[in-house]
Amino acid sequence: MLKHALGNNGLMVSAIGFGCASLSSAYGPSDDKDSVKTLQHAIDAGVSLLDTSDAYGNGHNETIVGQAIKGRRDKVILCSKFGNKRGPGGERLGADGRPQQVIASCEASLVRLGVETIDLYYQHRVDRKVPVEETFGAVSQLIEQGKVRFAGICEAGANTIRRAHAIQPLSALESEYSLWSRHLEALILPTCRELGIGVVAYSPLGRGFLTATIRSTKDLYPGERRHDHPRFFPDNIARNIHLLDVIEQVASENDATPAQVALAWLLARGDDIVPIPATRWASHIDENIAALRLQLDSGQLELLEQAFPPGVTAGARYPEKQMGNMGL
Repeated sequence: MLKHALGNNGLMVSAIGFGCASLSSAYGPSDDKDSVKTLQHAIDAGVSLLDTSDAYGNGHNETIVGQAIKGRRDKVILCSKFGNKRGPGGERLGADGRPQQVIASCEASLVRLGVETIDLYYQHRVDRKVPVEETFGAVSQLIEQGKVRFAGICEAGANTIRRAHAIQPLSALESEYSLWSRHLEALILPTCRELGIGVVAYSPLGRGFLTATIRSTKDLYPGERRHDHPRFFPDNIARNIHLLDVIEQVASENDATPAQVALAWLLARGDDIVPIPATRWASHIDENIAALRLQLDSGQLELLEQAFPPGVTAGARYPEKQMGNMGL
């Protein structure tokens, strides 16, 4: 597996990682035993970057990951997150960046994961009420104690990234980034490159839309989270369908799948960008890894660029309440 550097602090990861959120029923029903097998298939295939959070399944996701990495800990770069709080029933309680909460969250995650150290620890969502300097002061303490190796931040704006980086050098920004979510390119991506911070791209397949398998809400599982996301409202799906034409054209030209084309475009953006597609199926992991061998030519890249200019997608990335602390 090809390795890429995340940031300038010595962190090396597989060129494609694994987003674990889908293993906790975010996108339909899941089975813990099957999830462990899927994760272990990814590890054995060379995927070292595993991305979880204490918010996924209210901690349950970390437990699954912990089971999967037993006997394989030396093969993985383990990433988790804090500060995106959930209630007992999974209800969203907002961001919490208080230093004492950072410390407590890390201790709980270490127990669930069954490890002594988290390789890359992110602030999951920026807390408007707590200066980011205080939050990352606590992260620095965790690094000094050996409980965390590297620091990251998620969905943050350029100014917040700079402020956090000044307290504790960041190895990665994690944010949604794909053909239909290109909001990073104007200011945030240049800021990361100026500071030497890598970008971990979650939902690089547009939460499944860029695989060209979702044509209506009938293609979603009943009750799953995408029903609440504006881009998957019926009228917006209908408005976005035409975007798939170019992806399918390029896929046909390369004897590839639409998913591989979407990943190949993102990989072509630079070695400092590492996508972490999520899936529950081992076959999709193999399909995603194969995207590393797909080299789109300049004409195909330009065609995709023209078809997916920033802002072209109908519908917001998240429900309005969840967009409140994005890009702070």
